[in-house]
Amino acid sequence: MKMTTAAVYIHNRMLMIAFFMLLIRNLKNISLGTLGYEHEESGLKICKQQYKRGTMLPSNDTLNIDVSTETECILLKPKELTGKKAELKLNSSFFSLEFYRLIQVEISFKLKGIALQTIHARELPDCYAFQNTITFNNRAHSGKIKVYFDSDTEIQECKDWHIFNSVLQKNTQYILVFDGFVILSCLASLILCTRSIVLAWRLQKRFVNFFLEKHKRRVCYADRLEFLNGWYVLVIISDVMTIIGSILKMEIKAKNLTSYDVCSILLGTSTLFVWVGVIRYLGYFQTYNVLILTMQASLPKVLRFCCCAGMIYLGYTFCGWIVLGPYHEKFEDLNTVAECLFSLVNGDDMFATFAQIQEKSSLVWMFSRLYLYSFISLFIYMILSLFIALITDSYDTIKKYQQSGFPATDLHEFLKDHSSAGYRKDRTSFPLICCCRRQQSDDNLILIN
Repeated sequence: MKMTTAAVYIHNRMLMIAFFMLLIRNLKNISLGTLGYEHEESGLKICKQQYKRGTMLPSNDTLNIDVSTETECILLKPKELTGKKAELKLNSSFFSLEFYRLIQVEISFKLKGIALQTIHARELPDCYAFQNTITFNNRAHSGKIKVYFDSDTEIQECKDWHIFNSVLQKNTQYILVFDGFVILSCLASLILCTRSIVLAWRLQKRFVNFFLEKHKRRVCYADRLEFLNGWYVLVIISDVMTIIGSILKMEIKAKNLTSYDVCSILLGTSTLFVWVGVIRYLGYFQTYNVLILTMQASLPKVLRFCCCAGMIYLGYTFCGWIVLGPYHEKFEDLNTVAECLFSLVNGDDMFATFAQIQEKSSLVWMFSRLYLYSFISLFIYMILSLFIALITDSYDTIKKYQQSGFPATDLHEFLKDHSSAGYRKDRTSFPLICCCRRQQSDDNLILIN
């Protein structure tokens, strides 16, 4: 969906009629794409919404109006806009607009098109249906009519297509085979990682019960998390999203589905997780492992700090929306205010934010200065500095531990005391299939990093 906005300050009936005629009669000539109306009987549907009746005399402050609304619609077909019939149609009373009664005019029309770009990529073309709406919004009656253009796109299967001298079908089959291989690989990875998580959870329960029976105290939460491998969880999420996204992609390639947005989100996010997972292998080097350990150590403190800073941020967001909303376009709604304040925290667009505040009210202008100066000073000079200090402190702590050794936990002491206990292994002359002859009792043994 695409939305564009413009504004109209004067009314001219002939300009609006000319706009309608140009849009209908010359669509194929003015359009750069392969567009056309859905069928010959389709065209522009124009609906105007207005108050039922009323009179208004601004000169003597007289207003008499019925607030109940009425809606009238008319359908303009391309065939009707030729010759004298067009003049009769466009000169009808429907286009006599009384702007003090007018609420909005909505023009809706449906177009269809064919995307030929995919042919160059050796794919089957797509057929699109566009539901377009042009809205002239006069609800404010402020002398300015806002014009909105909204377009909803629906991808459809082409009903009748013939492509000559092409190898589209063969390439499509190759891609589907590759997608199937990706699904099988991710499914195998998903099963193995899930199995590892289940075995680790069982071993964690056994360790907790053993520690409680022997030492009469519970294992701390940090030691319990040692059994959960976060990289496996990340791989599981990535595999699930890749499998679902690949299935959707295969259906889209076969022109059975048109869920492009869902497919792109799943495959894009899974790709992100895959590249993040590559950091795991860098952790085997001490120099690169500092980044991972610093992120792990600073994450709890950073989350607690963000919760406190978020309360202050929300307070400034609501305050700016309530006070500065009528005077500044960046403070008209909560979402825009939050984006504006986040830009200010990063040092972006500061002068424009200060300069665009209207000076109609001296009190509001003074408040806006106090509001912006206090927010920028608090977040840039104090909160961001504390945020960086938390991460720096965690980095210094990790560097110190790497030099003098990490503090031993109950789990590490337990592993150190039982390091002499070895794994039972069967001697075999077939080392490549030794894992197939593994004893059932070894399922509860995992390596704790």
